[in-house]
Amino acid sequence: MIKRNNPKPRLADSVEYAGLVYLSGQVPNDLNGDITAQTQDVLAKIDTLLAASNSDKTRILSAQVWIKNMERDFAAFNAVWESWMPTENSPARAAVEANMAREQVLVEIMVTAAQR
Repeated sequence: MIKRNNPKPRLADSVEYAGLVYLSGQVPNDLNGDITAQTQDVLAKIDTLLAASNSDKTRILSAQVWIKNMERDFAAFNAVWESWMPTENSPARAAVEANMAREQVLVEIMVTAAQR
């Protein structure tokens, strides 16, 4: 059975199917911060959404990361990511530079994780 969590006209916060949870791309709530603050905000949202779907960051299988300015922000993003993600649980991950839907958004992250 497919379970769509908090569906809206364009997307659901997450979708659960066959023991996996697929999160939609998460952007920060507070768009005033730098890449460090925005990344921390997004990772906190991911923690909350995964917990609501009976999962957690140690069960992330893959992550897609979009960063507005890789040259300026990639190292700072990775510092936050590495302090959040235990090395032994590192997922498959891709990170690219991208134009964002809103000018103030510096990072967006989408993950797929296994449920408990």
